[in-house]
Amino acid sequence: MSVAALIVAAGRGSRAGNGIPKQYRSLGGRPVLARTLEAFLHHPRVERTLVVIHPDDLELYQESIGALSSDLNVSLLSVAYGGETRQDSVRNGLEALSDLRPRHVLIHDAARPFVAAPLIDCAIEAVEEWGGAVPGVAVTDTIKVIGSRNEVVSTPDRASLRAAQTPQVFDFSPLLAAHRKAASAKLTNFTDDGALAEWAGLPVHVFQGDPGNIKLTHSSDFPEAERRLRGLSMTYVTRLGTGFDVHAFNDGDHVWLGGIKVPHDRGVVAHSDGDVVLHALTDAILGALADGDIGTHFPPSDPQWKGASSDRFLAYAIELVRGRGGLIDHLDVTLLCEKPRLGPHREAMRQRIAEIGRLRIDQVSLKATTTEKLGFTGRSEGIAAQAAATIRLPEAPYVS
Repeated sequence: MSVAALIVAAGRGSRAGNGIPKQYRSLGGRPVLARTLEAFLHHPRVERTLVVIHPDDLELYQESIGALSSDLNVSLLSVAYGGETRQDSVRNGLEALSDLRPRHVLIHDAARPFVAAPLIDCAIEAVEEWGGAVPGVAVTDTIKVIGSRNEVVSTPDRASLRAAQTPQVFDFSPLLAAHRKAASAKLTNFTDDGALAEWAGLPVHVFQGDPGNIKLTHSSDFPEAERRLRGLSMTYVTRLGTGFDVHAFNDGDHVWLGGIKVPHDRGVVAHSDGDVVLHALTDAILGALADGDIGTHFPPSDPQWKGASSDRFLAYAIELVRGRGGLIDHLDVTLLCEKPRLGPHREAMRQRIAEIGRLRIDQVSLKATTTEKLGFTGRSEGIAAQAAATIRLPEAPYVS
C-alpha cells in the first residue's frame, strides 16, 4: 500500500466548551468528523484511512460514520484507541497500521473539516520528494518570544516563520520508529509529528498550506464555520496594487524571468536571482495589501537573501493575502526589454507563476514590449517589468 491516512480524533476538545467532543459536534447538520473523513475517503490516492478515537467515544464514532455514504466505508479501517496525549494517540494509530506497511502516512486532525483535495495532493507530492513534510502558512503578525516575566526576549523575522497545519506526511516506517524511540525515552511533549520527527533527526520540509484549512478549537469557531458553509462568512473589497522592478545587465549567460531560467548573452546585477517579473508581481501584491514593498520583507542588506530564488518572495506575498482570508483574482505583468524575446517562454512562465501561487493559469497574464530603442532598456543596458495585482480582502468594519 502506498498511502494511508491517520485521523486523530481522541481529544476531549476542552477549549471548545462543554458538551460532546468537538469532532463529533454538528457542523452544517453533519458531524465534524464525517466532513473530515470524506476528504480522505474520496481522495483517489489515499488507499486506507484509520481513525484514532477515545475509548469512551465508540458510539459517537459509529454515529458519525453513519453520516457517510456506504460506498466510502470500503477503505475505512477499524478504529484504534488513543492514549493520554496526542503523541500517544498517533503512535497507537501507527502501530495499528503497521501490519499494512504503507509507504507513506498522512496524519490529520479530525477538527480540521475544511481540508481540501489540492492540499492532500500537495502533501503526497511533498512526501514523495522529501520523505517528511508539513503544510505551513505565512505568519502575518509580528511574533515576540518572551521570558519568564513576560519581557520580550527576541523578535524573529516573520519571513522565515510558518504556522504548521495538518495533514503532516511522512514515510511510514521511519516515523513509526521515531515514535517508538520517543516513547522509550519517555518524551511526551511533542505537539505535532513534525516536531517529533525533527527530534529524531528525520528530514522535515514545509510545503504551502491553506489558510482555509482552519482548526475548530474554541466554541466561537463553530458559528463562523457554519456561516462559511452557507457562503455567508465574508464580504470582500477589491484592491488593486502595482509593482515595478528593474535590473541592469552585466556579464552572464542567462536571466531569470517568471521563475524560468532563460538563456541570454547577458546576466543581471541583483542581490537575489534578479527576476524582474516575480519582483514586480511581489510588489504589486504587497501594494494591494498596503504592506510595504519587497525590500521591507526581504531587505537586500540581509545576507540570507543573497542569490535567493524569487519564487519564495512571490509565494510569501500570496500567502499573506490568503492569511488575511483574501483571494487572488488576477496577476498581470508587462516585461520591458529589447531582448530576450518573451514569446518562446511565455506559457512556461505563466504556468510557473500559477504553480507558485496555486492559481489557475487563466489568472496570470504576461506581455512584453520594447521601448523603441529609447531609454536604458532600449539601449539594452537593463531589463524591467511592471505588474498589477487584483485581490479581494475581507471587508473590515469602519472605525471612526
